[in-house]
Amino acid sequence: MEFLDLPGCSVARGTVRLPGSKSISNRVLLLAALADGVTEVHDLLDSDDTRHMLAALRALGVGVEDCGNHHWRISGMGSAFPVKRTELFLGNAGTAFRPLTAALAFCGGDYVLKGVARMHERPIGDLIDALKQLGAQIDYLGKPGFPPLHIHPATPAGDCAQVRGNVSSQFLTGLLMALPLRQKATTVEVVGELISKPYIGITLAMLRRFGVAVAQDGWASFTVAADARYRSPGEIHVEGDASSASYFLAAGAIGGGPVRVEGVGQDSVQGDVRFADALALMGAQITMGPNWIEARSPKEGRLKAIDLDCNHIPDAAMTLAVVALFADGVTTLRNIASWRVKETDRIAAMATELRKVGATVEEGADFIRITPPETLIPNAIIDTYDDHRMAMCLSLVTLGGVPVRINDPACVNKTFPAYFKVLAEIAQ
Repeated sequence: MEFLDLPGCSVARGTVRLPGSKSISNRVLLLAALADGVTEVHDLLDSDDTRHMLAALRALGVGVEDCGNHHWRISGMGSAFPVKRTELFLGNAGTAFRPLTAALAFCGGDYVLKGVARMHERPIGDLIDALKQLGAQIDYLGKPGFPPLHIHPATPAGDCAQVRGNVSSQFLTGLLMALPLRQKATTVEVVGELISKPYIGITLAMLRRFGVAVAQDGWASFTVAADARYRSPGEIHVEGDASSASYFLAAGAIGGGPVRVEGVGQDSVQGDVRFADALALMGAQITMGPNWIEARSPKEGRLKAIDLDCNHIPDAAMTLAVVALFADGVTTLRNIASWRVKETDRIAAMATELRKVGATVEEGADFIRITPPETLIPNAIIDTYDDHRMAMCLSLVTLGGVPVRINDPACVNKTFPAYFKVLAEIAQ
């Protein structure tokens, strides 16, 4: 569909079973492919991003079997991929493109990696610079610092690399996942502040599940031993997607609730579960169990504006920008520079779309400030910029009782193909 018209509503309540985490799904698929042994992967996310990763693994010679009901069997290689020459198309899947670039750099083959036009606008130079310090031989096929890429067999090199930490945590994730392929002790040093630390926490947790322990000096350096090898854990269950949970928890906070999400909770390895803490700061009633979170509106009055450093929840923080429409006061979300290098420039895009519904918005290099309107403007036509999170976030405007039109609703297929169907089941 070119667009989807959503009716205005005022109440949200119900229970949502979350799809698998995109971040965990693609990490698990790559690690299972590189590990020794067969891995049964349960609750894998079915989305554009995971399909790109699965297609890439097949093209690289990995045994990939769909067992049905989100259960996949991955026959690991125990080392580098057997296919040494191929071209891969990875769409706009950063969680596939960045880690695969790093892994393929040390697989001794000749590979071309391409994506959609937006993927070719997303910076990757910091990752390539770090890989080259470790002997990688990678050429840019277009603009320097950006995909597409041509990877050649690596040459012998040193045992230490530096990478900037303030552009994308996916660069460090890619490096850490690739280092066991070098079969020599290697250290990665982070230059400057490391953003999105919880996503590195996910990476380290998944490495441990596959038998690789990374030595850390805080968040400043990470060392992988020479004898590090990936070993299948036999089976692994993918957590629900905590970033996707944010839309439904926000719906509960705005629309009365209770809305319960199942699949993430206080035992989650995903940092985005802390979105619930941000809602609590705004006055929402939050309860949580090991594998679920529930949100309701404040006991009295409206939600309250917040001024928050969102470095720990960069994806889920987008949802707070829409929640700000329903809060008393001016909300400021800070330390979100990474928004500008995602599927679109999310700071600029969010500012543009929030203004369409009447908000006053100020944007900076690494912040956005939102003053809600007295009355939401109905029938806004929301552009989504081929960005799944823009579509899902802005759909929550309807909880103010106003209809909106979402252009290109199919962009949610990147992480949550059934999103609008699930939202309709809880919004009344």
